[in-house]
Amino acid sequence: MASLRDVNNKIGAVKKTKQITKAMNMVASAKLRGAQDRIERFRPYADKFYEMLGDLASKADEAAHPLLEVREEVKTVGIMLVTSDRGLCGSFNTNLISTALKTAQAKAGEGKEVKFFCVGRRGRDVVRKSEYELAYEVVGEMGGFDFSLANGLGMEVINAYLNGDVDEIVLIYGQFVSMGRQVPEKLTLLPIASEEAAEGDEGQGGASEYIYEPDVEGLLAELLPRFIKVQVYRGLLDTSCSEHAARMTAMDNATRACDDMVERLTLIYNKTRQAAITTELMDIVGGAEALK
Repeated sequence: MASLRDVNNKIGAVKKTKQITKAMNMVASAKLRGAQDRIERFRPYADKFYEMLGDLASKADEAAHPLLEVREEVKTVGIMLVTSDRGLCGSFNTNLISTALKTAQAKAGEGKEVKFFCVGRRGRDVVRKSEYELAYEVVGEMGGFDFSLANGLGMEVINAYLNGDVDEIVLIYGQFVSMGRQVPEKLTLLPIASEEAAEGDEGQGGASEYIYEPDVEGLLAELLPRFIKVQVYRGLLDTSCSEHAARMTAMDNATRACDDMVERLTLIYNKTRQAAITTELMDIVGGAEALK
């Protein structure tokens, strides 16, 4: 049985850990409010942008813009993986990385080369140790970012596509569903196929009728690159919000686990102290009997 000092030291260590997890829970909760407000305000814009561009792309020919071109043979696939820079958020990053690696394995199984574009230190570190090429990385930015980050990432994947370095781009990010649910989401960024966009509009219960000026081709040249950046920014906002929600939940669970551990250790401490008192009493009684 452990000594009283050892048990008491363990209780003190667990209480200090509880203070840390409780503080991290409060920090994550404060950051979550701002992140949730950002994604909730941006989603309607991103959804309407997707609806409008789907209608626009459905009326244009693939030759109207290089980003609409669906290549006959896809040789190289680029996967943009968005994770957090820090851990201590449960299985959030693990689920994202697992989804990305499964997607990469499926593409590699079809005989395609896979390249990763990583945002966030957690995903970057895993990809570095994998068999896949790390074509581009951004770390240390998920703690605070604006649209300029999405602009740079969007231009990177657009240039890679136009230069022929990749034939397809898939975005994998953490979608914020609720406080207790964050799910990995996959979105094909490039090519932007007009057929898929049209089907998406039909699934929403009927497309709206738009009047465009100037012509469709002129608008595509301006809107298609912006569309890529908007979707990337949405993925960044969703992942950031999901990270804070997952960390808050993980730290809340850790705080409750600390309470349970302190309770068990206190019980062990009391049993150990009672055993020590009983032993001392038996020694006193034994000594008194020996004197008689």
